[in-house]
Amino acid sequence: MALARVRPDTVKPPPGEPEWMSDLRRAEEGLWATVSAHGSQKREHLSERTTYVLSDTVKWLADLPTNSIHAIVTDPPYGVIEYEEKDHTKLRAGRGGVWRIPPSFDGATRNPLPRFTVLSPDERTKLYSFFNAVAYGMLRALAPGGHVFIASNPLLSTMTFHAIEEAGFEKRGEVIRLVQTLRGGFKPKGAEEEFPGVSVMPRSCWEPWGIFRKPFEGTIADNLREWGTGGLRRTSAEEPFKDVILCSPTRGAEKELAPHPSLKPQRFLRQIVRAALPLGIGIVYDPFAGSGSTLAAAEAIGYRSIGTDRDPQYFNMARIAFSKLAALPIKAR
Repeated sequence: MALARVRPDTVKPPPGEPEWMSDLRRAEEGLWATVSAHGSQKREHLSERTTYVLSDTVKWLADLPTNSIHAIVTDPPYGVIEYEEKDHTKLRAGRGGVWRIPPSFDGATRNPLPRFTVLSPDERTKLYSFFNAVAYGMLRALAPGGHVFIASNPLLSTMTFHAIEEAGFEKRGEVIRLVQTLRGGFKPKGAEEEFPGVSVMPRSCWEPWGIFRKPFEGTIADNLREWGTGGLRRTSAEEPFKDVILCSPTRGAEKELAPHPSLKPQRFLRQIVRAALPLGIGIVYDPFAGSGSTLAAAEAIGYRSIGTDRDPQYFNMARIAFSKLAALPIKAR
């Protein structure tokens, strides 16, 4: 019997619910018992429906039961090398390494940015291989029709998205987050006055999030009934989920709660996490959980979620920040 058809007696579906949806809820309960306890690594049960595991992603995925999670939402360590110990130590010290520490403006200290343009051909090959290996693990773990939302940047998205497709995923589009950052737009270093009308590269005003789906057989309706996956949850019955989202950088209290160098705002994450489970049933996984912001977004919506990360400092950061991030009110726009 497949794990996805486990039917614990603890689930009490709403009265009048179709039997196939009741089956999905029972399956989710059984899968959660398995996935949240998977592996022998250190973990923190942040809530009854959220678990964070201190583990390398590829290793944790290696023996995870097949078809045991339903969606993946993640912001991975693009560049890979900036999260190696020697460069991460320099980041935390505020100087050196591949991280660019931008100047302060208007009394605000800007977040460090990785120098993606300094990657050598060998490092780019390493990056491709890394994402390809992670994608194979994700493909195996996802239920048929499960979606992956994965953050990228305009400099590297073509290469890394191809690595994910090569593993066997179907590309289903991209979410474009309209956000103005400090990346790009600079004048030639050391010759700013000599070339006042020149920018080295465009000022970045958008962030691509690739959308991928695990292939499945049959119709979407059949797959929804069998696995609860295959489509995206609409914003409302009248409005579909859209692929352009305006969202400013993370600031203020949210950034103070979880001072991660690439923290994404709850206002943005909650929209894509919600869309990832078309029926609102299933388990969301973040392979690079960092400060726990994706897990907090899932908690705020009411989804079960699990995250992995190999960095003990971010693991501890998430333990402290999770409940406060999940409780943050999001203003309607």
